[in-house]
Amino acid sequence: MIYDLGFKNKIVIFVLVLSLLLTTHYSLLTTTVYAVCPICTVAVGAGLGLSRWLGIDDAVSSVWIGGLILSSSFWLFDWTTKRKYLKPTTYNLLLATFLMYAFVLIPLWYGKIIGHPLNTILGLDKILFGTLVGSLAFLFGVWADKNIRKNNGKKLFQYQKVVLPFTFLVIASLLIYYYGGYLY
Repeated sequence: MIYDLGFKNKIVIFVLVLSLLLTTHYSLLTTTVYAVCPICTVAVGAGLGLSRWLGIDDAVSSVWIGGLILSSSFWLFDWTTKRKYLKPTTYNLLLATFLMYAFVLIPLWYGKIIGHPLNTILGLDKILFGTLVGSLAFLFGVWADKNIRKNNGKKLFQYQKVVLPFTFLVIASLLIYYYGGYLY
């Protein structure tokens, strides 16, 4: 039943509808501003789904996994601190980040997606390598946005908070796609 094309289409439609409902809910019904907005998280998730659907290498796809995990962990940290579940400390931020990475990477390891001996770059699994590069690229994009806002006192263009991390993820993906073959 899982390999039935109709079942896969129903799953895709369900995920799309659920994503649209959650995005609409968070866009229209919330009044707080998150450190990493839901639009950015949806953009990263869409990039990941598109790259896997197109059959792009795991190292490139996992760049988007790294960005999505980091975006989600920042979002989780903001949500828990605004609801007063956690205090806004560095320890709690690291805890939220660790939990998000564990939530994503441990099932991939148990599912034998991570750990295949022929799926490596520089001796490191492609998914782990891409996740690390994607996390660093996303973090650099968030850092660049904060520095631009701090130095200029305002944003340079609309949706700068979304565009900068997304752009750094695209650049990292293209670099691994075109030059990743030299790292095997």
